[in-house]
Amino acid sequence: MKDGFVKVAAGTPAIRVADCSYNAQSCINLIREAWGKGVKVLVLPELCLTGYTCGDLFLQDTLLKGAEQALRTVLEATADMDMLVALGLPVRERLHQRLYNCAAVVQGGVILGVVPKTYIPNYGEFYEGRWFAPAPAEKVDLVVELAGQTAILSAHQLFAGGDMQNLTIGVEVCEDLWGTVPPSSEMAAQGACVILNLSASNEMVGKADYRRQLVTGQSARLICGYIYAGAGEGESSTDLVFAGHNMIAENGVMLAEQRFATGLVVSELDVERLAHERQRITTFPSKDRWMIRDFGMAVEDTVLTRPISPTPFVPTDQKDKQFRCWEILTMAATGLKTRLKTAGVKTAVVGLSGGLDSTLAILITAMAFDQLGWDYRNILAVTMPCFGTTERTRSNAELLAKELGADLRVVDISAVVTQHFRDIGQSMDDHSVTFENAQARERTQVLMDMANQSNGMVIGTGDLSELALGWATYNGDHMSMYGVNASIPKTLVRHLVAFAAQQRGGRLGRVLEDIIDTPVSPELLPPKDGEITQKTEDLVGPYELHDFFLYHAIRWGCPPRKVFRMAVYAMGERYPRSTILHWLKNFYRRFFAQQFKRSCLPDGPKVGSVTLSPRGDWRMPSDGVAALWLEELEGIE
Repeated sequence: MKDGFVKVAAGTPAIRVADCSYNAQSCINLIREAWGKGVKVLVLPELCLTGYTCGDLFLQDTLLKGAEQALRTVLEATADMDMLVALGLPVRERLHQRLYNCAAVVQGGVILGVVPKTYIPNYGEFYEGRWFAPAPAEKVDLVVELAGQTAILSAHQLFAGGDMQNLTIGVEVCEDLWGTVPPSSEMAAQGACVILNLSASNEMVGKADYRRQLVTGQSARLICGYIYAGAGEGESSTDLVFAGHNMIAENGVMLAEQRFATGLVVSELDVERLAHERQRITTFPSKDRWMIRDFGMAVEDTVLTRPISPTPFVPTDQKDKQFRCWEILTMAATGLKTRLKTAGVKTAVVGLSGGLDSTLAILITAMAFDQLGWDYRNILAVTMPCFGTTERTRSNAELLAKELGADLRVVDISAVVTQHFRDIGQSMDDHSVTFENAQARERTQVLMDMANQSNGMVIGTGDLSELALGWATYNGDHMSMYGVNASIPKTLVRHLVAFAAQQRGGRLGRVLEDIIDTPVSPELLPPKDGEITQKTEDLVGPYELHDFFLYHAIRWGCPPRKVFRMAVYAMGERYPRSTILHWLKNFYRRFFAQQFKRSCLPDGPKVGSVTLSPRGDWRMPSDGVAALWLEELEGIE
């Protein structure tokens, strides 16, 4: 439960209709199994102590007393567990002689509260209105005597986890999710970040997809964790089939799911992450809270099993990846098209190095020209060889321009940079930062002047990962007139170029594939035996790690120790802990120290959930220091 992770489960016990004693033991077995797995919040199905399909037996005192005794048995068997469990049973409120379809929320042998179902379905195969009353509309707490305890029966109550910050739980029952205004919507506004749903939704062709959309959609809309437990084996098959559809979703993402089986589905919710997102989104509603039922729960380490992608910016599903690549390229090209059109320019000027970033920039430029109906010959592809340029990258840059049909310009800047070194007293043998940056600034000057000559616009090539690390020469490749790659991380750039290679095919596709295989390098230091000696990832660290750090530290506001923990979990088999820690410290140092470069970025289109534009998603003082963040990483081995 540290770092906001709470292990949760949805479970489907095998039951017998109306056999409350058997059902109690089946629930207890599942509760014990969950407890053994470290689960802290468990949801069992609607009316699981009796069976959902009891029909008119719900009007029999014998069944109601049996359900109450079954709950008592469960409470006694779980008295030594601090796990919160929600399980379903019919509950009679004697003052008004009403029967409610309820979720009993229990912990450590104590009933914390009883939540009645709000929407009672009475259509199609459902006829609950024959037996059950809907939850009272008014916010009145009804007192019920249940299993030897006094409990509050109310649909307007939440359950807060005491020492476990941000763990506030709301409960709804099956049809409540299908309602026009689900109770969980109000619960979230009242502070609930985890919603439990006890369900007995029967199966039909196509219904699982719709149910899945409801669960993931509601979890996204409410920025919450949603745990859904469905009735399954043992329910009457007279007219219906129940498949035990269990789901755990978080903010629109399905973490775990199971159908047509009994047992548990287990994962972890990150309530710290949910709280951050709610805090960030200023339109998320907040109201005076309902009655809060506090429960104690020890804060301890949670063993992670939930999926955490090592490449959060890149979809793992191939079909989804293909669509995402098309969508990103189209968005970036559309932004550039609008800027070219409104600026009234005639050409686009791209500095082409033969590397991935400039390749992506010219491909996006070509797509923008397609949208405008412009001739590719108005794309000025400028390659500017100097001291570190290798034959491979120069050749690829020239081939790429020719295969696209762009106007290729070759401007060797070696002589002018050498003269500049003489002017400022820089030795050619001194390969310090001045040696490197002078080349980058000269290239930018060439591009800007050529844009002036041709009534054009310089298209920026720097990507999001470079901006995060400050891996750009200030007033060099840091500057352009429109940065099409500004919100595209390095791990995604490669996939976008690969997608373009597949789409274009032919000789152009083969050139793109060779560019993909070329080591990432600024090529500002002399090569050795014609090979690249200056490899970026040797200097600043693997971009795969930095993009992971960027996503979780900036998009989700995770503290450094949590970022480290998740990185080890996601990539520990590929990188030693010491390597991850080393580059994480480097990430924070560079991210803070290089903010001044991000404070004056050129315009560029936002295409994903993370961008560092000073006019958009990221506002940070250039004088901020990383001390607090680095201190948190001290002591980690």
